[in-house]
Amino acid sequence: MTAQTTDSTAPDYRDSVFLPQTDFPMRAGLPQREPEWLARWERIGIYDRLRERAGDRPLFVLHDGPPYANGHLHIGHALNKVLKDFIVRSRQMMGHESRYVPGWDCHGLPIEWKIEEQYRAQGRDKDAVDVVEFRQECRRFAEGWVDIQREEFKRLGVTGKWDDPYLTMDYHAEAVIAAEFMKLLMNGSLYQGSKPVMWSPVEQTALAEAEVEYHDITSHQIWVAFPVVSQRDFAPLDGCMRTDLLGASVVIWTTTPWTIPQNRAVAYGPGIAYGLYDVTGKGAVLLADALAEQVFTAAKLEPDSWRRLRDVGADELASLVLAHPYRGIEGGAGEWDADIPVLPGDHVTEDAGTGFVHTAPSHGDDDYQLALKFGLVLTHNVLPDGSYRADLPVFGGQAILTADGKEGPANVSNIKALAGQGALFAKGKIKHSYPHSWRSKAPVIYRNTPQWFAAIDRELSDGMDDYGQTIRARALTSIDALVEWTPQTGRNRIHSMVENRPDWVLSRQRAWGVPLTCFTKRGARPDDADFLLRSHEVNTRILESFQEHGADAWYRDGFKERVLDGIVDPADYDQVTDVLDVWFDSGSTHAFVLRDRADGTPDGLADLYLEGTDQHRGWFQSSLLQACATRGRAPYRGVLTHGFTLDEKGMKMSKSLGNTTAPQEVIDQYGADILRLWVAQSDYTADLRIGKEILKGTADAYRRLRNTMRFMLGALDGFSDAERIDPAEMPELERWVLHRLAELDQRVREGYAAYDFQGVFRALFDFATGDLSALWFDIRKDSLYCDAPASTRRRAVRTVMDLLFHRLTLWLAPMLPFTCEDVWLSRLPSEDDSVHLHDFPATPAEWLDPALAAKWDALRRARRAVTAALELKRADKTIGASLEAAPVVHVEDAGLLAALRSVDFADVCITSAIQLSADPAPPEAFRLPEVPGIGVVFAQAPGQKCQRCWKILPDVGSHAHEASCARCDAVLAG
Repeated sequence: MTAQTTDSTAPDYRDSVFLPQTDFPMRAGLPQREPEWLARWERIGIYDRLRERAGDRPLFVLHDGPPYANGHLHIGHALNKVLKDFIVRSRQMMGHESRYVPGWDCHGLPIEWKIEEQYRAQGRDKDAVDVVEFRQECRRFAEGWVDIQREEFKRLGVTGKWDDPYLTMDYHAEAVIAAEFMKLLMNGSLYQGSKPVMWSPVEQTALAEAEVEYHDITSHQIWVAFPVVSQRDFAPLDGCMRTDLLGASVVIWTTTPWTIPQNRAVAYGPGIAYGLYDVTGKGAVLLADALAEQVFTAAKLEPDSWRRLRDVGADELASLVLAHPYRGIEGGAGEWDADIPVLPGDHVTEDAGTGFVHTAPSHGDDDYQLALKFGLVLTHNVLPDGSYRADLPVFGGQAILTADGKEGPANVSNIKALAGQGALFAKGKIKHSYPHSWRSKAPVIYRNTPQWFAAIDRELSDGMDDYGQTIRARALTSIDALVEWTPQTGRNRIHSMVENRPDWVLSRQRAWGVPLTCFTKRGARPDDADFLLRSHEVNTRILESFQEHGADAWYRDGFKERVLDGIVDPADYDQVTDVLDVWFDSGSTHAFVLRDRADGTPDGLADLYLEGTDQHRGWFQSSLLQACATRGRAPYRGVLTHGFTLDEKGMKMSKSLGNTTAPQEVIDQYGADILRLWVAQSDYTADLRIGKEILKGTADAYRRLRNTMRFMLGALDGFSDAERIDPAEMPELERWVLHRLAELDQRVREGYAAYDFQGVFRALFDFATGDLSALWFDIRKDSLYCDAPASTRRRAVRTVMDLLFHRLTLWLAPMLPFTCEDVWLSRLPSEDDSVHLHDFPATPAEWLDPALAAKWDALRRARRAVTAALELKRADKTIGASLEAAPVVHVEDAGLLAALRSVDFADVCITSAIQLSADPAPPEAFRLPEVPGIGVVFAQAPGQKCQRCWKILPDVGSHAHEASCARCDAVLAG
């Protein structure tokens, strides 16, 4: 029998080969099997068992940002919770007591809307329903979604205290939220002000900045002429009074024509150059010189139809008195007869417009600040539903925005009225970014309305001055000195937001939430010292009632009388009925979770908050401001942010576009571990893409990794401690694997600690599929299958396999909890054990051997040259397998040649033989450009094929066992 033929009469030694044996299936079947693991973990109580044996482990607490209890989970929820789970599990396995209490945000408008929709469908009038009954309907709705989302989160494999989560609507939580609010009442930061706030006409409530998102819209833009009617107290330097401005017009620009009826002033920039221009057919107008030509272009004027007459200085502008463009309008009833002053404003720029800013103090913050400075009167023309008050002349009852968020008639009516007054200098359309409610997706407006605010620049009388005396000062100090931001750009983002943000609008004109638990004195003004009732005894009574009955108690008949009785006369006080901004609810969670729960933290601080980048203006900021107001500093030591989820093309996901990826769909098709693996493979610090093709690639990577784990399990069949040998007795190749394990131990721990999950997974995946499957496993299959069980080499391989099992399985467990549980129990079956009950094993530092690693890096490069040469021979059918070859390898470098001779390089290259030569390589030798100094000359292996190990060797056929080599003959002999 030659090496190239097979004799059907040859002995069959297959039963004597030690092939891998494992019940670990090649096909994962994750969608079907994962629920079994979930049930098992719940049955054996893994989370609570870890807490029970905490001992003196250092504490690590990731505080959960509460999702809203309204609707099924989307892919962003999955990303967020999976990232949190990576951290919680890895910190636990690195020796911490790592706690995770999931929570839900349960109050707020979206839930109210759902109940109102149900009422409308039933023909019921919400306003006719008792407020407590309505609130209880909202509570039941939230409870239902909490239960649904809890199961969906658990299905992702997320560990945590699922049987006792925190809910912002729990009675204790509501009591604490009220208590935190009353700290603002007592420390002086709470005040009531009538000022413009972002208002949603659709939802009929004030909104905070965190509840607003920006989208491009196309708006009207108009240029409006305000006629100059007089000058006040102006003395020109030359003593010569000019009258050419009388009868001229100051031109303003705005994209909100509906605010013109509320105009009370025009602002100019003191540092801007202005001119008086004569315009054919329109008279004299005042404009900023830098913007004049743009204005005339917008008015579609010919270049020769206007000319500049002279400079107009700031002092002269300050003397001007204007008429409102609606002065004298038919049906105006004197509404707009008051003079309009021209006032200096630092907010006026030359970036766009005319250099003059239309000022409606009730509908913009800059306008409001100017009104405060110069004593302008605020208007109250716009009602909560976004329409003008019914008795407003000319425009009464007209909608700015309709109930469904569409543009009402108010803008067009104003444009027509201005044209009729001869005040419309130009008009057009403009596409620009505009604020929208993130809940209803409808545009919002600025509207003057009485609201309750937390003053972020007022000195607080609470004695917590270590990091500042105001909320803003404490917040900025926390950002800079007390919190670690990952990535660091998060610090810059939130710092600029806090540095420039206005006072916090706390009140909402809704029903489902924690009320503003305060009382106002009848007849007192908001700036009176006794306007707010400040009583520790009253506060205590409120909190006791909330602890027992929840915040519903505030709305029950007689509550005011019960809590005020014997302290003040209840008849002297009014009870506030607004509810708190839900961001105050979620911002207070540190108090009733971290501070109050037994599984909280001793100092009430979290080690980490983790959410999307949008939460710099959301939960990160509301928690920061709330805690700075009530405890003097940020409630967290670290903040980690992730990006958003996009489709495969990088587009924002949208149901209308049909490009969404639902977590449940991924789980049903692939299993939760594939979804988790997608997270692990992604750079979560940027926006993440997901879709069918990406998930196919993820599933392929999973299969490769699973095959590595399966081979490892099969190779360890029957291994026991009696087989184990010391590293000092091992061949170099096994000691090199130990070196790699020691390197990876450091990389894994540092990576998990730095939240670099992509880096951890990439290192482990490359090791598993490259160092192991493509090299070590490939080389050592011969030893595993064919060496005698007692041989040193085979024992070394299996010893290393065992060490590998305990590390690779545990290192991957935080990311692939289902698969690693399967791997663990496949080898170590137990009724009550789990991979998740174990820490990462300690890895001896003495396994590190840089010199050996450098040597094997060189050997691997040389091996690549040999395997590349043999691939060509396989391709042209000269050989069918590498064991049919016995190449000659010419090596120029003497050091490398010595290294190759110090090992069995034929085994390394998986050839039956190999000849190493220092002679120069002949011209026909194969060379690999990236491995210089090595030439490979192909030669077929001499001899016959061993029917047990398949090596082709000269001694085959010369032993007691026919058609075996010496090694196999000895094994067969026993």
